[in-house]
Amino acid sequence: MFSTGISRFTSKPSVSAAISQLLRNKSTVAAGSLKTRVAELIPEKQAQLKEIKTKYGSKSLGETTVDMAVGGMRGIKGMLWDTSLLDPEEGIRFRGFSIPELKESLPTIVEGGEPIPEALFWLLLTGELPTAAQAKSVSEDLNSRASIPEFVNDILDRCPRDLHPMSQLSLALNALQHESIFAKAYDEGINKTQYWDPVYEDSMNLIAKLPLIAAKIYSNVYRDGSIGEIDSASDYSQNFANLLGFGQNSGFVELLRLYLVIHSDHEGGNVSAHTTHLVGSALSDPYLSLAAGFNGLAGPLHGLANQEVLRWILSMNKSLNTEVPSYDQILSYCKETLASGRVIPGYGHAVLRKTDPRYIAQREFALRHLKDDPLFATVSTLYDIVPKVLAEQGKVKNPWPNVDAHSGVLLRHYGLTQQGFYTVLFGVSRAFGVLSQLVWDRALGLPIERPKSLTMNSIKKMFE
Repeated sequence: MFSTGISRFTSKPSVSAAISQLLRNKSTVAAGSLKTRVAELIPEKQAQLKEIKTKYGSKSLGETTVDMAVGGMRGIKGMLWDTSLLDPEEGIRFRGFSIPELKESLPTIVEGGEPIPEALFWLLLTGELPTAAQAKSVSEDLNSRASIPEFVNDILDRCPRDLHPMSQLSLALNALQHESIFAKAYDEGINKTQYWDPVYEDSMNLIAKLPLIAAKIYSNVYRDGSIGEIDSASDYSQNFANLLGFGQNSGFVELLRLYLVIHSDHEGGNVSAHTTHLVGSALSDPYLSLAAGFNGLAGPLHGLANQEVLRWILSMNKSLNTEVPSYDQILSYCKETLASGRVIPGYGHAVLRKTDPRYIAQREFALRHLKDDPLFATVSTLYDIVPKVLAEQGKVKNPWPNVDAHSGVLLRHYGLTQQGFYTVLFGVSRAFGVLSQLVWDRALGLPIERPKSLTMNSIKKMFE
C-alpha cells in the first residue's frame, strides 16, 4: 500500500504562533546539530565580511567591458557566493574541496560508495566535513520534516498530465509559500539579525519536501499518481528512490546519491543560483526564491541540456540504424551535425577549460556499474571523438564534455527514461546549494541586488 506522505493543514497558522514556534525551535536545538553549528559560525563569518569590506572595499575586482555588459554579464566579478567556486582549470570546488576529494572524505551509506547529499549540505553550510553521525542527524532532521499539505497535493492532482514537470514543480513551491516561517516572522517584525534562523527552517523544510513533490509529479505524469513512503531510518536518496518507485535498485540509489551531490552547486553566476540569490535579496522567502531559481533552471540553455544530449544520441542511433555505432559512423555524424549549423550537445562550457570533473565522476560510476551498456559505449566513443573534431574546427574554446554529456544516459540505464523529468531531479539537487547560500545571505545581511544598467545610446556617448 502506498502513501502520499501528506499532512493535513486546514488553516494558516497565526504570525504569533509562527514566532513562538521559531523560539521553541531555537531553545530545543540539539547540541552538535547542524543549526547549532551554523549559529556558532555566524559571528565569525560576519567579522570576516566586515574585515573584507574594510580592507578591500575600495579595491577593483577587474575591468568591465561593453562586451561583458551586452554579452550576458559574462565574466563580470560582482557577486559574493561562498559555498562553491568554479575554476577554469580545476573545476568546481565545494567549500574548497574538489569532487574527487569529496568522494574520498564525505560519509557514505555503502562502504566505498557514493557520498550522500546530507553530508554535502553540512559542508556547504559550515565549511566543515561532517562525521557520519552528523550526516545521519541531517538525514533524520529532513525525514522528520518530510510532509506536504493536502492542498498542494490537490493542486498537483489538478494539473494536466502534459503540463511540464518543471512548471508543476514551480507551482507547488509557490503554493508551499503558505507555510513559510520566514514570511510570517517578517510580518511579525523579527529583528534583521535573526533573519537567517527562519530562512534556515524554511530551507530545511523545502529540501525535505522536494522528493515528495517531485515523486508526486513523476507519478501523476508518467504513472498512476501513487508514491512510496518516507522511511525514517533511511537516507535522503534512498527515500527519494523509494518515492519514485526505484528504491529496490541499489545501483539507482547510488547513482542518485552521486547525482544529487555533483549537481548541487556551481558557484553563483549560473541562472538558477543567481536568480535564487537575486529574488532572495529582496527578502522574498526561500519558497519564492527557489521557485524563481527553478523557473530559470527550466530554460533550454540551463537545465535541459542533459535531455538534449540523450535525444541527440538516440537520434544518431536511429539515423544510423544501430544501437552501437562505430567510431567512423560517429565521427561522420558529428561532422554532419556541425556542418548543418547545429551544436553537439554536452560539449563546451562557459567557464571550464578542461573535462568537467562532474563528467569524470559519472564516467567512473559507469565504468564500475554499467560498463556493458551500449549507450555508455557510445558516450565513451564520443569522448574520444568530439573534442578532436571541435578543436580542429575551432568551434568552441573548451571542446571537452560537461556534466550533461553523461547524466541522461545513466538515468536511462536504470529505467528512468522520461526525459522531461530530468530537470526536476536537477532542481532537487540544486536546492542544496542555492539554499545553503541563501541562509548565509541573510546571516551576513547582504543587501538587495541592484546593478546599474545602460542604454545603447548611453554606451555610445561614453566613448564618443
